Amino acid sequence: MQEQGNLIKRGHFYFIYDGALDLVLEDKTKRGLEVREFVFDEKVGVQADRGTIYDLNGKGYKVGIRWYFPKSKYRLDHVIKIGEEMELRYKAIREMTCPEDE
Repeated sequence: MQEQGNLIKRGHFYFIYDGALDLVLEDKTKRGLEVREFVFDEKVGVQADRGTIYDLNGKGYKVGIRWYFPKSKYRLDHVIKIGEEMELRYKAIREMTCPEDE
C-alpha cells in the first residue's frame, strides 16, 4: 500500500507518517522488505503491510512492515504508544545481542 505522507514522528526504530486517511506506523528495521500481502493485523487491530523474512535454515516468517491506523478511530498518541512499545522491544533485543552497541 505504501501510503506515506508527511513525517510526524521519528523513533530510533520507527516512523509515523500522516497519510490522507490514516496515521501510518512504519517499522524502520523492515524498510526495503517487499510487501507480500495487505492483511488485517489482529494483534494491533488495523490493516497492515506484511513481508517475509527468512532464517538461516530457509524458514520464512511473516512480519509487519507498516500499519494503517484510520484517523477516524485512532489518535496520534495511541499510534505513538505502539511505536514506543516497538522501540522498547527492539532495544531489549539489541541489548541482549549487542550489549556494547549503544
